[in-house]
Amino acid sequence: MQGASLMTDPLDKAVSIPPATLGEGCLSRYDPAALTPENGADFDGAAELWRTLQQSTEAPSSPQGDDPA
Repeated sequence: MQGASLMTDPLDKAVSIPPATLGEGCLSRYDPAALTPENGADFDGAAELWRTLQQSTEAPSSPQGDDPA
């Protein structure tokens, strides 16, 4: 019965520890080197998303109202 002794103290609480931060005050931000997938910081698709967004903003668009209809 090892599992029964895990939470015997009612004052023990589950806690969340935030990742390390850089900067102070309004310049405070999470340290990117300290972020892990366990923190919810999975950036595997970030580079591809950035390229896709950049390509869509660089695509030439036709001016509105110049439709030769």
